[in-house]
Amino acid sequence: MSAAIPHASIDSTATPKGKTAAIVDWPQIDHVLLDMDGTILDLAFDNYFWSELVPQRYARLHGISIDESRATLAPRFEAARGRLDWYCLDYWSELTGLDIAGLKREIRTRIAPLPGSAEFMQAVRDSGRQLWLVTNAHRHSWQLKMAQTGFDVHFHRILSSHDFGAPKEDPRFWPSLRAKHLFDPARTIFVDDSLPVLREALNHGFAQVIAIRHPDSQMPKREMTEFAAVDRVSDLLPIG
Repeated sequence: MSAAIPHASIDSTATPKGKTAAIVDWPQIDHVLLDMDGTILDLAFDNYFWSELVPQRYARLHGISIDESRATLAPRFEAARGRLDWYCLDYWSELTGLDIAGLKREIRTRIAPLPGSAEFMQAVRDSGRQLWLVTNAHRHSWQLKMAQTGFDVHFHRILSSHDFGAPKEDPRFWPSLRAKHLFDPARTIFVDDSLPVLREALNHGFAQVIAIRHPDSQMPKREMTEFAAVDRVSDLLPIG
């Protein structure tokens, strides 16, 4: 599951308009690691899916009202928060009785890039730097989204927390990833929209972690005070 119900707010330092590219000292960067949902893809898809579609279909399946459905699901969502189960489609299929992966395929036309994502990723590739997708999404979810958008062609590697036994906000995640995939955090930037994830990345020596201020196009931008932030990844251009 995307961390979309509810989505954690993120604080970050604002950057003067027209100065966002100065956030990154690009000559000192070899790797760019990007989150997926809310960073390069519009979080509106996940917010609709978990806040609207799943409660609706759960209510229909179990013959209860939508209010009863939400009341039943809310504590189950809360209990899974911060664990790998929170993002696992198989877990939620078993718990709800719904084909969660199938429901995502059913509404796949709602999957949409955030503006400027493709432009930014192509610029990173053109610069010769390594570009990795590092996501908490379950394989059925990220594979569907990459197929729908064609964004997989941009990445040198696509890495899911499900392959490392812990979500990105867990202290075990980055050591597990680095044991299998070598990179120097001191020459790497990491961009995400989740506050807990960014905090954990900061603890592992990244040159910089950057927050996305506007992960859901249907919601207002968020106020930021804790991390350097941009509205979208394309605000980090030019790269050079």
